[in-house]
Amino acid sequence: EFDAWPPKNVQEKWLYFDEGESISFSKPSGKNIFDEFVSDPANPVPYTEDVHLARTTSYMTDDQRFASRRPDVMVYQTAVLEEDITLTGPLVADLFVSTTGTDADFIVKLIDVFPDNAQPIEGQDMDMPLAGFQMLVRGEVFRGRYRNSFENPEAFEPGKVSEVKYELPAVAHTFKKGHRLMIQVQSSWFPLVDRNPQKFVDIYNCEPEDFQKATHRIYRDKKNASGVRVMVLK
Repeated sequence: EFDAWPPKNVQEKWLYFDEGESISFSKPSGKNIFDEFVSDPANPVPYTEDVHLARTTSYMTDDQRFASRRPDVMVYQTAVLEEDITLTGPLVADLFVSTTGTDADFIVKLIDVFPDNAQPIEGQDMDMPLAGFQMLVRGEVFRGRYRNSFENPEAFEPGKVSEVKYELPAVAHTFKKGHRLMIQVQSSWFPLVDRNPQKFVDIYNCEPEDFQKATHRIYRDKKNASGVRVMVLK
């Protein structure tokens, strides 16, 4: 329980994407450094590994290892935590991106990575091993055409770096000592999110040929430092 929300006794920190698929609390250096992936609307990233006839709430804490193995999902994580860290309040994703298309979605997921020797949690009925489990904590999508205004959507200029900044749902979660904190970035989350043609068209009245592959870049340099702002409980 807290006297205020977000809690007052917090410290703002940034989780910056860094080299070697890592996360750093320090702003990166260098110029024109990026990770890139090809997003194909014909092969979107699913929201869960298993196929379901109906959506269930279990996806909200589902294992994300199936996604981290895909080439169209960018993965960044901390070293093994030496002490507990509790995040409270809203999360803010601040991405510096470019694309070969003219529209794109960006999904940011906050994930708790269990250690390789993790054992079942007492009192919880988990039907899968927890060793290495990548538990989804929070996730949110942003349609890039609305990055500057919801009233006046804008196309991306192919190859030009643009900022996509948005708030994720608030969190109150403790990442335990021995765990890792992971962030995944992707451009589809099917069928939770309708497929983006990655072309600046009327999505609800477009043609099949409007759906196209696009190469997206996530920048992580001194000028364009992509990351996620978090509030750490003191």
